[in-house]
Amino acid sequence: MMKVSTARWPLLIAATAAMVGCATPQKKDYTAYKANMPKSILVLPPVNESPDVNATFSMYSQVSQPLGEAGYYVLPVSLVNETFKQNGLSMPAEMQAVSTHKLQEIFGADAGLYITVTEYGSSYRVISSDATVKANARLVDLKTGTLLWEGAAMASTAENRNNGGGGIAGLLIAAVVNQIMNNMTEVSHTMAGVAGQRLLRPQPNGLLPGHRAPAPAAANN
Repeated sequence: MMKVSTARWPLLIAATAAMVGCATPQKKDYTAYKANMPKSILVLPPVNESPDVNATFSMYSQVSQPLGEAGYYVLPVSLVNETFKQNGLSMPAEMQAVSTHKLQEIFGADAGLYITVTEYGSSYRVISSDATVKANARLVDLKTGTLLWEGAAMASTAENRNNGGGGIAGLLIAAVVNQIMNNMTEVSHTMAGVAGQRLLRPQPNGLLPGHRAPAPAAANN
């Protein structure tokens, strides 16, 4: 067994502490959020960076519920999308590029929620097939353009899957079956709902509870 010189212990302890520190999420600064606490939120159509064309509206259709449950008034997403189209904007990237001042002038909301879907859909990797959705979001004060909060979340069918039996042949068959089921049941849409809940519900480092949140509300100090 190799012995480590006691002279090197401080270095090893420092290295270990550094690794532990990197693994611990840093607490977010909520100063600007609390100073500009929004009551109403405008959710802009999500930008889709995945190859699946369904990603934008799959996520967009499921974000109002967690925000409403968190205690915020959410502008109806269908009305928001139609208003953009009536003004000649049809792509989410164009909509998210509109100035915060203009958005506040048109919609009258306190804050805007900018979502980007970075991954959406089923992927087949020889011995596994999973539906995964990843998204990130920014909450911005529309009057001042101040960033209030940002976060990210994901959900995948791989989280609760047990591939322990059947050997390689069993894994290959299971992957094909899972791929077919993922496509038939639109499970990616379900995963988008899960990811949206994880992204937007109040929790440590997540959104703060809104003014309509039921008391007692869990808050970040």
